[in-house]
Amino acid sequence: MGEQEILSNIVKELRKVFDPEIPVNIYDLGLVYKVDVDENGKAYIQMTLTAPNCPVADSVVMMTETAVKRAEGVKDVNVELVFEPQWDKSMMNDEAKLELGML
Repeated sequence: MGEQEILSNIVKELRKVFDPEIPVNIYDLGLVYKVDVDENGKAYIQMTLTAPNCPVADSVVMMTETAVKRAEGVKDVNVELVFEPQWDKSMMNDEAKLELGML
């Protein structure tokens, strides 16, 4: 299985993870900053939260890790939570903005 196919599988799984406070998935919200996978099937996800003091931070990170582990071709995953750059609404894609009535 090629790297691009694995990355596509990871994105599909990330789109199944929803921020518990917002009815949009974390990928379309723009919370996922980086998705990489190495030749051994180890995925590396760099993500943020809508706010640094998010009360569900631990559960969102765990849900993300679990989802990525389900992606075909992934053998292991490392999720890094970062706050630079700070997330803002402009990072959402148009689907997310439409879902939230912002378009």
